[in-house]
Amino acid sequence: MTAFLDTIENLGLSTWVRESPSKLAYPTILWLHVMGMGVVAGISAMISLRLLGVSPKTPVQPLERLYPLIWWGFGVNAVTGTALLLASASKRLVDPTFYVKMIFIFAGVAVLQLTRNKVFRSLGPDGALPDRARTLAWAGLICWLGAVTAGRLLAYI
Repeated sequence: MTAFLDTIENLGLSTWVRESPSKLAYPTILWLHVMGMGVVAGISAMISLRLLGVSPKTPVQPLERLYPLIWWGFGVNAVTGTALLLASASKRLVDPTFYVKMIFIFAGVAVLQLTRNKVFRSLGPDGALPDRARTLAWAGLICWLGAVTAGRLLAYI
């Protein structure tokens, strides 16, 4: 396993991300990763907070238009996260915190999709929320808070 992880870290892209003095390497990739997570977690949190009753005069249905932006942010994170992982595979792929982060991310994506399918598609004619909206909103907040926290801990543990 160690030899495989070393091979990944010695790929040209991995070496460039990790060792290049270019601002287009590690600093830009990390910045894009942070911005992507801000979009995903931020918009998800905004939707969740609205479902929990924050800003009750704001209609829920128009918030569904933000899903393409969430998926765009998620795509940015998938690409930049992969590049960051390749640059330090032997450290990250043996760290349990990385797997905790990934569990939170996959759960968060599932909650986002469930929220879209079970809440936005089930709004009452007067905009009334279905019963499961609050549960999904709390689940979303927990997932993205967990993913962001685990991601930050990866840098320090």
